[in-house]
Amino acid sequence: MRFRITPRNNSFYAMFATSGQNLVTGAALLKELLGSAPEDRKEIADRMRAVEHAGDEATHAIMRELNETFVTPFDREDIYRLASSLDDVMDAMEAAVDLVALYQIGELPAEIADQVDVLERAAELTADAMPRLRSMKDLSEFWIELNRLENQADQVYRRLLARLFSGDYDALTVLKLKEVVDQLEAAADAFEHVANTVETIAVKES
Repeated sequence: MRFRITPRNNSFYAMFATSGQNLVTGAALLKELLGSAPEDRKEIADRMRAVEHAGDEATHAIMRELNETFVTPFDREDIYRLASSLDDVMDAMEAAVDLVALYQIGELPAEIADQVDVLERAAELTADAMPRLRSMKDLSEFWIELNRLENQADQVYRRLLARLFSGDYDALTVLKLKEVVDQLEAAADAFEHVANTVETIAVKES
């Protein structure tokens, strides 16, 4: 294995920025899914799968760079945690879209739009924050706001569960929809892990 004494062109920063921007694309596809006809969802799921694949490639690139770099811009463990958490967000969003298509779910509860709105905002904030890892400046607002959004996502999730178990849906539909909303909640949780990791990095570097 070949090691470098210093990070090459600070490439980790660019790769994290790529991962962050990929989440914005994924969140936009989630939003598109909400307004789509059931017959169009397979095509959206196919595009989401391609975005998830791009996210995997970005994560693998970070891991390869981590294995080949002797001196990293911040702790190796934090680089690994941040890359993994960004990947977890993308995986959960892709799973939600895929389940809607696979289960051939008809009308989605209106409250799912609230979940997607939270994820869309979290993705935008994350994409904006990733390039600022280079300077470590003005990041506190990022993790504070992402933690607030995760709390909001929890409230939306609980309201959705109440709606699903209200008797408005048959048992099979409840099972299908709960898998979808669980994946969207997992994405919100993963965004919180991103925020917590960024906070840890900033504290260590201060």
